[in-house]
Amino acid sequence: MTFSSNRNVIRWIIIISSFIIISLVLWNTYIFFQKFKAEERVKIKTWSVAQIDLLKNIDDLTEDVNEVTSHVLTETTTSTPMLVLDENGKVNTSINIDEERLKDSLETQQLIQKFSNENEPIKVIVGNRVFQTIYYGNSPLLNKLKYYPFALILIIFLFAAVVYFFYRSSKIADQNKLWTGMAKETAHQIGTPLSSLVGWTEILKTENVKPDYIKEIEKDIDRLQTITERFSKIGSTPTLIKSDIVEATKTSYDYLKSRSSKLINFNINTPDQPIYVNLNTQLFSWTIENLVKNAIDAMKGKGELSLEITNTDKFVLINISDTGKGISKHLFNKIFEPGFTTKKRGWGLGLSLAKRIIEDYHNGKIKVLDSEPNRGATIQISLKTLS
Repeated sequence: MTFSSNRNVIRWIIIISSFIIISLVLWNTYIFFQKFKAEERVKIKTWSVAQIDLLKNIDDLTEDVNEVTSHVLTETTTSTPMLVLDENGKVNTSINIDEERLKDSLETQQLIQKFSNENEPIKVIVGNRVFQTIYYGNSPLLNKLKYYPFALILIIFLFAAVVYFFYRSSKIADQNKLWTGMAKETAHQIGTPLSSLVGWTEILKTENVKPDYIKEIEKDIDRLQTITERFSKIGSTPTLIKSDIVEATKTSYDYLKSRSSKLINFNINTPDQPIYVNLNTQLFSWTIENLVKNAIDAMKGKGELSLEITNTDKFVLINISDTGKGISKHLFNKIFEPGFTTKKRGWGLGLSLAKRIIEDYHNGKIKVLDSEPNRGATIQISLKTLS
């Protein structure tokens, strides 16, 4: 059995054990509540018997017996609220209830109804008639005990939430450290052959090589230098400067267009005037690259890809649309999660990286604006403009 399998088994053992423990605690709490409630009812019955004995034989009781009976009457009702109604339905005695409340007949009836819902009234029968009816509610201690399971569940839930978020934060932190280390190592590894390519380009310039070839090679070298710089900056806070997002988008879009399949029809619609935002152009171009490449993959290298930039009062909106396989609605948010991919090959990092660049670094928004299966998709980026 692998370490991963052992960890899953242990996790399920902990979950099942926790569920059993919680169930036992709640069940025992319920049993204790019912037992305590039954004991309170016995006390009320004892009180009713003692009161009848006191009323019927008050003249015949000795001083000691009278004292014992009075003690029973007082000790059995230390905290339980009670209303004692006579045979005509009038309040004869009230215990542990504010007398001001009983001056209002409507509130008295509501109190009787409340006590009836909490406990079955006790009828005191003398001879063949109902001498008294006792309505009593739950004592303060019993009420506290009634809400104890809910408090326990809430505490357990909060504790589980704290553990979960601590575990998730630790896991994300470890993943970030890993990806940052890998990215910086990638930048370091690319740097060595890149320097060599720059040198070979200078040598080619002295040879009889067509200038257009050298110009294209230099474009790719510049691109590699940009990629190297991107990877080297992962894990650090990027610098944002006032930039024209229209020009930055066109540059990235045109570069990808010239190096993509001729079976893809590229369309771009942008305003004629510049739109300024706080931007890190290298990271932004990375986002455009990821979105365009995802759209090309979704179309399997053939279709129509459109990019449109519109400017509102406070935001600039960038829509990238394709005619690919589309996205189901329930996946609109899931596609931006790290590791999620619908491709047979791929790590599922492109869209999650785009989301992080736009939302975490540029305080913008990225979302699936519209999509249907087999009818393409539109991804929208929104960034706050500068006045």
